[in-house]
Amino acid sequence: MAVREYQKKRRRERIFRAAMELFRNRGFQETTATEIAKAAHVSRGTFFNYYPYKEAVLLDYGSQLLAGLREEVRRLLAQGREPVEVLHYLFRVLAEGTAREKDLLLPMFYELLNPDPARARAAFEALPLGDLIAEILKPLREQGVLRQDFSLERMGRTLADLYFLSALRWAAYTPGRDLAEELEKNLRLLLEGMLVREAPAPGGL
Repeated sequence: MAVREYQKKRRRERIFRAAMELFRNRGFQETTATEIAKAAHVSRGTFFNYYPYKEAVLLDYGSQLLAGLREEVRRLLAQGREPVEVLHYLFRVLAEGTAREKDLLLPMFYELLNPDPARARAAFEALPLGDLIAEILKPLREQGVLRQDFSLERMGRTLADLYFLSALRWAAYTPGRDLAEELEKNLRLLLEGMLVREAPAPGGL
């Protein structure tokens, strides 16, 4: 890595660490770009060169979290764990993390719904949860227990949307409920439509 690229990488990491510390100590909404820049010992303009808006810092954070989950999911699948079991495990971990870091993760999720197409796309690309879920579903497709009339990509993105929208609805309307239980119910309901069902016996109801 060239010296210039290394310096840019180190500067971005410094800004990221300073921003995350402020978000956790002062709150995301209460923290300004000027405060982040000061804490990272850079100019305000430099901050915006690396992160065009505050939420972009959270997208970096979300990307890191997903990378860690991807490693764990692949480890479980390599151990021979059943894909459906791994999927339920993933949703439990997501629910626990969302409940624990609600103030950081929810502003990040709202970026997926941002009316600015460029920002919405940036969030979609930074949070490829659908791709991870499709990876979990792939063995089911190969085993013939997953419907063939929808692509793995569509199924993965639909389940990812289920998580993101369930988390936002939970935070806005039912924060007193257990998010893990809500996600489990929604996941079971959606999986019913994805898994292959045996044809009913002739004359059956």
